[in-house]
Amino acid sequence: MAMTTRRFFNAICRGTRSFCALPEGIPSSSQHLINLEYEYSAHNYHPIPIVFSQAKGSTIWDPEGKKYLDFLSAYSAVNQGHCHPKVMKALVEQAERLTLSSRAFYNDRFPIFAERLKSMFGYDMVLPMNTGAEGVETALKLARKWGYEKKKIPKDQGEVGSGNEALAPVRQATRAIIVSCCGCFHGRTLAVISMSCDNEATRGFGPLLPGHLKVDFGDEVALEKIFEESGDRIAGFLFEPIQGEAGVIIPPDGYLKSVRELCSKFNVLMIADEIQSGLGRSGRMLACDWEEVCPDVVILGKALGGGVIPVSAVLANKDVMLCIRPGEHGSTFGGNPLASAVAVASLNVITEEGLSERSDQMGKEFRNQLMKIQHQFPNFIKEVRGKGLFNAVELNSKALFPVSAYDICLKLKERGVLAKPTHETIIRLTPPLSMSLDELQEGSNAFRDVMEMDVPKMQKAKHDRVSQKTAHICDRCGRNMA
Repeated sequence: MAMTTRRFFNAICRGTRSFCALPEGIPSSSQHLINLEYEYSAHNYHPIPIVFSQAKGSTIWDPEGKKYLDFLSAYSAVNQGHCHPKVMKALVEQAERLTLSSRAFYNDRFPIFAERLKSMFGYDMVLPMNTGAEGVETALKLARKWGYEKKKIPKDQGEVGSGNEALAPVRQATRAIIVSCCGCFHGRTLAVISMSCDNEATRGFGPLLPGHLKVDFGDEVALEKIFEESGDRIAGFLFEPIQGEAGVIIPPDGYLKSVRELCSKFNVLMIADEIQSGLGRSGRMLACDWEEVCPDVVILGKALGGGVIPVSAVLANKDVMLCIRPGEHGSTFGGNPLASAVAVASLNVITEEGLSERSDQMGKEFRNQLMKIQHQFPNFIKEVRGKGLFNAVELNSKALFPVSAYDICLKLKERGVLAKPTHETIIRLTPPLSMSLDELQEGSNAFRDVMEMDVPKMQKAKHDRVSQKTAHICDRCGRNMA
C-alpha cells in the first residue's frame, strides 16, 4: 500500500512546475457530481458550477479534462500553488511514518514546526490548531484569560443577558471585552459570528455571545474613543490588516501604526488575523509588515497548510501565551506530525521561492492590467484595489443592473478563469503566488472580454425578468453592507 501511495504521488509531483495530464478512467461527469453534492450535502454554500478533479500550480482540470486558471486559490489557502512538489513530498514521506500522536504525547515534528515559526516571526511561542476559525477562537480565549490574569479585568461583574442583546451596545457591567471591526470576517463559529456584520451569518443563530464592541475599520479616532470609554475592560482588539471577505478593504496609511500605539497606551492586546492576508499574499510575509508593526498576537492559517491539510497557529510571547495552562485549551489534531511536516515545507516554499516579493511585483502588474480595463469600462467598474496578489474589483451595481458579480464570475468560468464574488458587487482576485505573468494576462483578458462582450448581452437578456435588489442593512450597525 505504501509503495502504491508513493507511486501515485510521485506521478503527481514529477516535474517541478510542469502540469500533469488528466488521469484516465474518471467515471463521473461534472453535472452528476454536482447533483450528488446537492442531494447529499448541506446547502451551506453556493458554488460556481465547476468541479475540481485535478490541480497543479495555477491550473485546474474538471472531470471532462477542461482546463481553468485559478484566481481564488481556495481563499488564499494555496499561495504556493496547487500540489507543490515540495509540499507533496513532505506530505507523503510523513504520512508513511506517523500521522497523529495527539498532544497527550510528544511527537518529533511539532517541536521543529514551533521552532520554525519562532525563527520566522519572532514570537516566543505557538499554540497549534487546525482551521482558521479555531485559531480565532483560540486567540479570543487567550485574550480574555490574559485580560483577567494580567490586566486584572474584574471577574465578578455581571454579564449581558441572553437573547439578542449581543447586538446591542455592551453594558457597563460586562466582563472582558473584545473590540472588532465593522465588516470583519473571522469565521463562522458562534463566538465569531457574534462579532459579524453579516445578517446571513447571525440571523436565526441567537442568542449571540456578549462581550463585543464594534468600531469602523481604518478609523483610529473611533478606536481611541472606545478605548477611552471602556479601555479598562477591553482585553483585545481583533482585526484583519486587510479585510478579505469585505472585499479586500485596505486601511489608510498609518492606521496599523496608530493601532499599535493605541493598544500599547491602553494596555489592550493587538490581535492580527493574518489567516488570509498573511504568508506572502499581500506582498509581505505578514500584511502588518507593510507598516512594520508587531501585534501582540498573530493568527495564521490557510496557506500554512500549503493547500494540502488544515493547519492554523496562534503566535504570542510568553507573557501572553502562558496565561493558558494544561487542560484549559487544546485540540486532538492540533500540532499533529503530518500537519507540522507539511507546514514546515509550506513555509520553506514561501521563503525559498521568494513568494512574498513575487506577490508584490506581480500584484503591481496585475492591478495595472485591471486599471486599464477600468478605464475602458468606467461605468461598470467602480474601483480596482489591492496589495500584492490580494486584489478586488468593485463593480457599479446600478450601471451593471441586472447583471451581478456572480453572473460575471459565471462568464469568467466559461472563458476558463475561476473567481468568486463577495457582497454581490465585488470580485476577489487572488491567484496562487506562483502564477506566471502570461497567466495573469490571460485572466485579465478574460475579464475584459466578459465586460466587453458578455455583459451587454446579459443586460439585454435579463433586464425584463429581474427587479432591482434591495439594500442589505446590517442588523448591528444599520449600515448598507451591499
